[in-house]
Parts: sequence; C-alpha cells; structure tokens
Amino acid sequence: MIEAAEGTELIDSEGRGYLDGVSSLWCNVHGHRHPEIDAAVRDQLDRVAHSTMLGLSHPGAAELAARLIEIAPPGLNRVFYSDSGSTAVEVALKVAFQYWQHCGGQHVRKTSFICLEEAYHGDTIGSVSVGGMPLFHGTFEPLLFEAHRAKPGDIDDIARLLARREEEVAAVVMEPLVQGAAGMLTHPPGYLRAVRRLCDRHGALLICDEVATGFGRTGTMFACEQEGVSPDLLCLAKGLTGGYLPLAATLATERIYEAFLGAHSEFKTLFHGHTYTGNPLACAAAIASLEIFDRERTLVRLQPKIRLLSEWLDHVEGMREVKEVRQRGLMVGIDLGEHDPELRLGHRVVLEARRRGVIVRPLGDVIVLMPPIAISKQDLRRLVDVVAESIRAAYPVAKFDAGAKGRLDAALLEAA
Repeated sequence: MIEAAEGTELIDSEGRGYLDGVSSLWCNVHGHRHPEIDAAVRDQLDRVAHSTMLGLSHPGAAELAARLIEIAPPGLNRVFYSDSGSTAVEVALKVAFQYWQHCGGQHVRKTSFICLEEAYHGDTIGSVSVGGMPLFHGTFEPLLFEAHRAKPGDIDDIARLLARREEEVAAVVMEPLVQGAAGMLTHPPGYLRAVRRLCDRHGALLICDEVATGFGRTGTMFACEQEGVSPDLLCLAKGLTGGYLPLAATLATERIYEAFLGAHSEFKTLFHGHTYTGNPLACAAAIASLEIFDRERTLVRLQPKIRLLSEWLDHVEGMREVKEVRQRGLMVGIDLGEHDPELRLGHRVVLEARRRGVIVRPLGDVIVLMPPIAISKQDLRRLVDVVAESIRAAYPVAKFDAGAKGRLDAALLEAA
C-alpha cells in the first residue's frame, strides 16, 4: 500500500521505501513530488479544476498544444486531446478511417489497418483490434475488427502486406523503435524509416504510438526523431504530464485536419470526445513538465546514464540465468528465457526485488526496467544490482518440485 513518495522512491503504509523501477507504470518522468509540477497543479486549483472543451477551451490547453507542436516531429501541427494511451490510439484510428472517407472515390475502400505481431496499443476495442498479443486480446476477438499483422522488424513482410492490400489499408500502426508490452522488443536500425517510405509509396497513413516511448524514454524526446521520421498521426500519453495526471494527445498533420473542415451540413466533424479531455489540472502539470525538460536539460543529462546502464547490463546479460537483455535508452527488458509458466519465474524475481527495496514488474519471464529518467546514477546502479541479485535468488525454483514451489510461494509472499 503506497502512501507517499519522494523523488524516485515510493513509501508504503509501514514507512518502508522502494525504488520506483518502473516509473509507476512507465509514466513518471522527473520523479515524484517535483516542486515545480506540484506548484503548477496547486496554482491551477485556485482557478478551475475542470471545464469542458466541448464548445469551450482554456489557456492551459492552448498553451500545451502550442508547446507540443514546437517539440513534435515536423509537420504535426494539430492537437486532439483525450485522457489515456488507449484513447489516443483510438482517436488516431478513427481519424485515419474517417480521413479516407472524406477523400472519397476509391479511397473510401481504405478501411483496414496493418499492425505488428506482439503489438499492444491499449485496452479500448479499437486499440485492442490493432494489438497482437493473444494473451491480452484473445478473449475479446468476437468484438474486434480485422487487422493485418506483420512480423516486427521484418521490412519485407510489411512491404508484401502493403503491396497486396494497397487499396484497402488506411494506416500502419506501430510503436517506434521499441514494442514495450511485448517485452521491450527492439526494431533494427532503419526499420521505422523504411516503414515510412512504404506508407508513402502505397498511400497509407503512418500512426506512431509513442505512449510508452515518448518524453525521453529512448534517449530523445520522441523515438521517431532517431530515424528522422514524421508520422501522420502521433499518439502521446503516460509521460505527457510527468506522470501526475491522466492526459493524452493525438497530433495530426494539417492535411488530415483540413479533411475534416466543411459546411455544417456535410457533417465532416470527428464525433469523438471525452468528459475530461484537456483537463486544466493535467494541462498545468504537462506544461510544467515540459519546462523542467528545458530548464534541467533533462535529455542532455540522460545520455551518460544511458551509456552507464548499457555497461552495467552487459554484466547482467552474461549471467547464466539470463537469455538476452534488450535496451533502448532507459527502456530495458531482461529476458529469462522460456520456463514452465506454472513457475512464474518473472513474478518471483519481482518479489525478491521487493524484499530488497526495489519495485519492478515482469512481462511473463521478461523483467522490465523503466525508471524515471531523472533517476540518479547511484540509484540506477542500485536498480541493476538488485535485479541481478533477485534473478539469482529466484532462479533455483526452476529445479523444485510442486510442493517446494508452493512453499516458496508462501515464503516469498510473506516476506514481501
């Protein structure tokens, strides 16, 4: 039970401190209780906590939109707010679908999407439809629309799909550089840029989901920057407010925006909106977070930490218990290989780490490290060391019989 926090530490109801090794689910950027973000939210409370953006707006929403356009890849100059990563992707899918309907003629047939195998874009029905993880999405298959799935990192596979389905594909949807929930799967250099070229060649929009990769996680403000790619639609959430409040944004090009303009009788409007869209408190937190990026030179100070983390992870990858380590910036997946699912080896590592004062989470038997990017070098080293110790401590369970496994479960839970 987490009752308080300070910097990169979470504090439970017993007063015990834990290093937040997963940024409170990949969203905290500058640490907890950053004085500038705290002050911005308190200041906004003295004005208004919430007002609808249906027919109205407020200064914070306008200012934040302008700031996002300044830092986004070139050409993205329109902002549509929502309130989570799932809804940011949902908006992008609807926009892409409706865009081609407005274009008319043969483009009306562009009603399907290409995504990647093992993709995860959220839990709303549209975002699940372009997901590719049977464990998460299989239950809801009867509710989903069909999407065509390409092998991650295989440019020939996505080229074949686009060539074969050029007339029907509205957009390609992907996380750039890293597929987070797939276990931090990293794409080969040049893959994103090649996908952009293929989309242009075959007349498909490119939707980049930077909910997890955005705001410094891969070492640049947005992962797209590393390959000089500007998508047609960019989805943001998680770190947008520094990890303080729910807020999402879908950025679009002017070409897409203009397709929704027309006489009232044409009904070209995107009929999509959320109650807390552009919430003033969340916008205040987001503006403060972006100011901190500039004032504290967050991305510049991040680079040596990325290099050190890579060096330390080399030792982890050399452990006999570890199959592979995948890293991009401060996004890390430590793959323990395939084991009997009943052993829940990744879960055991998490419990061992918790005993040692570190919070991490597994994706199956992949241990994910994704700390706040403001983490100190000392705490970053501690995170790696504790996870390595925890892997060694948990690994012998693979040799236990069922009875021993049950006893270890109980012992670990009691210790945690």
